[in-house]
Amino acid sequence: RETSLIALPCNWNPIFLTGMRPFVTLFILIPFLCSIAHAELRMPNVFGDMMVLQRDKPVRLWGWADPNRKVEASLGGQTLSATADDQGRWALELKPMSANAKGQALVVKSGNETLTYENVLIGEVWVCGGQSNMEWTLRSTRDADLEIQSADSPEIRFLRLPKVAKLKAQEDFPVKSPENPEGNWRQAIPEQVENCTGVGYYFAKRLNRALKVPVGLVDVSWGGTMAQHWCAKKTLREIKEVDPYFEKFETALNEWKKGGGKAGADKRYEADLKTYREARAKWEEKKEGRAPRGPNAKAYSDPAGKGQPGGMFNGMILPIAKLSIRGALFYQGENNSFTVGWKPFYRTFPSVVSDWRKAFGEKDLPFGIVQIAGWSNRRGMTYDMNHHCNVIREIQHLVWQKTTKTGLIATYDTNSNGSIHPGRKMPVGERSARWALATVYGFKTDGGRKELEWMGPVYESHQVEGGKMVIGFKEETRRGLRLDQDVEVGFYVAGDDQVFREARARVDGGKGTVIVWHDEIPKPVAVRYAFSNLPMGGLMNARELPAYPFRTDDWPITPHQSSGSYLVKEAFGKK
Repeated sequence: RETSLIALPCNWNPIFLTGMRPFVTLFILIPFLCSIAHAELRMPNVFGDMMVLQRDKPVRLWGWADPNRKVEASLGGQTLSATADDQGRWALELKPMSANAKGQALVVKSGNETLTYENVLIGEVWVCGGQSNMEWTLRSTRDADLEIQSADSPEIRFLRLPKVAKLKAQEDFPVKSPENPEGNWRQAIPEQVENCTGVGYYFAKRLNRALKVPVGLVDVSWGGTMAQHWCAKKTLREIKEVDPYFEKFETALNEWKKGGGKAGADKRYEADLKTYREARAKWEEKKEGRAPRGPNAKAYSDPAGKGQPGGMFNGMILPIAKLSIRGALFYQGENNSFTVGWKPFYRTFPSVVSDWRKAFGEKDLPFGIVQIAGWSNRRGMTYDMNHHCNVIREIQHLVWQKTTKTGLIATYDTNSNGSIHPGRKMPVGERSARWALATVYGFKTDGGRKELEWMGPVYESHQVEGGKMVIGFKEETRRGLRLDQDVEVGFYVAGDDQVFREARARVDGGKGTVIVWHDEIPKPVAVRYAFSNLPMGGLMNARELPAYPFRTDDWPITPHQSSGSYLVKEAFGKK
């Protein structure tokens, strides 16, 4: 008779195997294994050397330790303690601290263990999210050749999170190594700054210069994502337009599981790779027709780690959501501008704002919305007037108008070609900073006597006078209304037939209005401005901030490669 023992960690069930006949099962208790098990003192990876903590607000610290063990944290002359709960989780709040550009040590102790984070600054912390235009690094921007080499702002710090999508809420994100550019805090200096989000860099640079305090950026951007990836799953289950995305994802996940998971996928990949190599070898002999394509390894990966409704919210937002921050910038919408991606956007995009605010525990968290730019080519008036981009920009505009403590940053003038990634990120970052300085920080100009201007002209009214349409703009946005170099492009007018034509336009500076007309449309009914997949237009104010795209009508928009029409009245009620 022979007995073998396998001892597993104490949170597992020990397994005792009995071999040889007769069979005997032994149940042996070995409590000493649990007594020597140790819950390591640790904090989530958002905390690290060279990080920036939020000034003038309670600073939340949290992590894990031995259950029921005391944890003590010290920073800036404060020392506070908490006791870990039965699961080993602990949290505490440091009292608000003033900005401090001198590096300090954050020290956390529990028993004989100590965590020390060096060179910690106190300043302004912003989360930068969205898809590729926010992810676009400084080294890829138009001004990289100057900015990288001249970057000299060690008090600007940034943390780029690794791309993580998960089925369930996560408490932390992984870090491969302390040297990896993802998951570790870096400084805005020539040796490190190239990997910083371009929009975020220019935003932080302006804030740093204006406020004279350190600035920290937490970058959670992921190219190719949709708005529904950044919302809570619970929220999305209540939005019927997201159901097809759940169904597609869940079907893929079930197929993955039925196919044997990773092991099955690896076998399929190797088989397909072998088939490709054989086909390629035959093609090389004659080189007739198209060369065969090899299998894409990404297509054989686990769907649970890819784009999915709520996946990025679970994997990238929730792990940092306890962090004390000032606000968020969000640059996303391009991937909702294809086929039917616009259909859930009127619900999912405002849900990004509300779900992030709920996650960070601040119902009025400042939220900067970066309106998408344009790309591709213009293909005709009908195509331009009905492009998906127009739907996305209008929804972004209306969410801004209907949601408190938000701002809208126009970008359609930053693209010099048809690329979906405009290289000019400096105006986007600086306009974002104008919004934040004006509305979040109350920054004044002219010795504190004037409000800081941050908005371009905002459409307010229209009326027909003498066969021409007179467009009015909100008073606080129309100062010095002008057309860039007096070029009248980007205006379109239609009559009762709802057929738009390129219009003439001139500015009435005395009244702060724009007069729009077409000689062959004696009774204009509607005007649109900067409506296109690649908008044109030079309407601006004295601060040379671009006018926001607008339309005076509420007619249906029927995007190409799509089904159904976008009806603003159904989405938002009366505009």
